[in-house]
Amino acid sequence: MAKYQQYEEYKDSGIKWLGEIPKDWMATELKRNCKVTDGSHHSPAIEVEGLPFISVTDVGVNKINFIDSKKISDQSFERLVKEGCKPSVGDVLLTKDGTIGRACIVTDQMPDFVILSSLGLLTPSKKLINKYLYYYLISGINIDQMTSVIHGSALRRMTISKINDLVIAFPQTEEDQTQIANFLDHETAQIDTLIDKQQTLIQLLKEKRQAVISHAVTKGLNPNAPMKDSGVEWLGEVPEHWEVRKLKYVCDLITKKTEIHNQYVIALENIESWTGNFVSSDSNYSGQDVGFDTGDILFSKLRPYLAKVYLAQAEGVAFGDLLVYRPKKELLNKYGFYLMTNEGFINTVNSSTYGSKMPRASTEFISEMPVVIPLLQEQKQIVAYVDKILARFDSLVLKAETAIQLMQERRTALISAAVTGKIDVRGWQAPE
Repeated sequence: MAKYQQYEEYKDSGIKWLGEIPKDWMATELKRNCKVTDGSHHSPAIEVEGLPFISVTDVGVNKINFIDSKKISDQSFERLVKEGCKPSVGDVLLTKDGTIGRACIVTDQMPDFVILSSLGLLTPSKKLINKYLYYYLISGINIDQMTSVIHGSALRRMTISKINDLVIAFPQTEEDQTQIANFLDHETAQIDTLIDKQQTLIQLLKEKRQAVISHAVTKGLNPNAPMKDSGVEWLGEVPEHWEVRKLKYVCDLITKKTEIHNQYVIALENIESWTGNFVSSDSNYSGQDVGFDTGDILFSKLRPYLAKVYLAQAEGVAFGDLLVYRPKKELLNKYGFYLMTNEGFINTVNSSTYGSKMPRASTEFISEMPVVIPLLQEQKQIVAYVDKILARFDSLVLKAETAIQLMQERRTALISAAVTGKIDVRGWQAPE
């Protein structure tokens, strides 16, 4: 923030965590400059088609996901409108339950919609412009303020009274508020563009990573190897000396359940989709489930989590919709893992899923899946090659993720500095 000037004079805000604010600013409770309500406290019947019923999960960074939002009937919609659950253009929505601190300005480009009680509905007074209010609400200093008043609560939830009591600092002229908002529009847009580029890079690296695995386990490493028709559409041609076999003939499906107490447990949420990395586990589980050994392959049969495949690094328990496959002697564990993360394998299993609410693949279908198996020595070579290439991709992804984190931190810090008067942007002009 060194390149930005400070205001000429500051005064004590009277609030310890806020500190000093510019002399001509004011710091007061939100309720003195904003009407705060929320959405519906009951959930009407959800319809396949209808009008948008927006909840906390639909609100992103100053935008709303109307495509995937829940829908309700015209009758339910009208009832919620009468109950005051329909925002007006210019209002600001604030996520207040579960995930707190995301916000969105309601614009005339949005369709009519009503909201659930997980969203706060804020209508600023004439003293406060909505875009400045939006930036203050998402600032790091306000997120910290909201977090402090729900500290210790089992459920992260901001009540209307707690939102009303939030302290907001702001310049008293509309001109200065607008200038700060315009400055943040420009600066955050630049940062967001850089973040988007890094996210695009990560996605490309994921696709390239998947392509490396798929090619290695279906075509091998020798581009001059004689090929043959595998007889399987998604496999196409494979090296002539490779054997096409069903998964059940090279892996045992482990189904025996045992009594479990305080052991290493892995569920779907513990596995990263594209890397097969283990994220976290629950060690306090008791019950009956399928145990696995080091080197077993855990495969999700639930869509859209089919890409969640994990090569076990220790003994444990597979919880829920995870199948446990144990490679036989003719199949290296790591090679089997790469076979089952192959894009063709995943897509074929995905095409077989059934059920509307929680689509899943049958265990029989997965076990009948064809795979191509080279000799063990060639499997070792392929695993070594893929490991080496993927390590490079993982390093690049880590760098991109670190860059994103730093840019997000800068974005948050810049917003906080601007809406608390730590930097003076009144003389700022948008570059040509």
